[in-house]
Amino acid sequence: MITKQLNFLIGSGASAKSIGLMGDFKPDDKTKKSANDMLEDKIRFISEKILLGECKLPKEKIIQENLNDYTRFLKSVIDVINLSNSRQTPKSVNLFTTNYDLYIEKAVDELIGTSRFVFNDGANGYFKRVLESSNYNRVVSYKGLNDNYISEIPSVSLIKPHGSMNWSEQNGAIFIRNEVTENPKIVKPTGIEEKDTFLDNHYYEMLRIFQLELDKPQSVLFIIGFSFQDKHIGKMVKRALQNPELLVVVFGYLDGDKDTYLSNLDIDMMPRNFRIYTPENFNKIHLTKNENGNGNVYYSFELSNLTDIINGASVEDLKDGNSK
Repeated sequence: MITKQLNFLIGSGASAKSIGLMGDFKPDDKTKKSANDMLEDKIRFISEKILLGECKLPKEKIIQENLNDYTRFLKSVIDVINLSNSRQTPKSVNLFTTNYDLYIEKAVDELIGTSRFVFNDGANGYFKRVLESSNYNRVVSYKGLNDNYISEIPSVSLIKPHGSMNWSEQNGAIFIRNEVTENPKIVKPTGIEEKDTFLDNHYYEMLRIFQLELDKPQSVLFIIGFSFQDKHIGKMVKRALQNPELLVVVFGYLDGDKDTYLSNLDIDMMPRNFRIYTPENFNKIHLTKNENGNGNVYYSFELSNLTDIINGASVEDLKDGNSK
């Protein structure tokens, strides 16, 4: 992680603890709302709760736990890029997410004052913050008081190719608000996401950044909570694997996910620079223990487990390019 151009792709599985997955939602005959509408309502509710910090009731405990997962993950990544040598690799990380909840944005606020980093969500402005893809790929440095040194500050870029609950569109421009908007600019899981994203210039630009980052030399992409059901993103990952200097590492929630991912990507033979790790590849101390309704125990690999592994690597091991 400290010697590569660092990228993460975070899917809905990372927020499933509190929100659930698309398959968990059904149409509501009483309100005449579709499954997509029900999902959007749930994401709206969760996003409003975390922005207001109102997750104190027992039934809302899971929301706070999910936020803690993101906050710990983000801090672990910032700690790692702090170890990078900026003369060889930028002290930066790109977080691509197909989620339009506001967990990552809230996690950034949680870390303000405890970690030194720059957050870039692609917006310019103060009261009116307008999204523009050219705002990415910035480098921010701290200059000594006597101009005697320059030190690059760790940078976290958030790219959301499916939109966000705090985006609104006005006269063809995307504004990023500090609240959940009335009509958020999002791509709903309708089955024609590929058409929607490529026809809309803003979504297309986000995907273009994704493709450009994967085409860079010495890049690594870690994927978690994403099953490649979004065919257009799957195609982009598959195409990017032609870059021999790119390494793609995918983490599956359950052991059966490996076959699902390969099937969704239409891959028969595993490319050399593509790896899939599922619970069977890890010691149980690096897994989450679960119990289903029948009382049967099973183990899963989640965002919190990835964070523990990153944190478990000592500074010396990271500098040597090894990991525990």
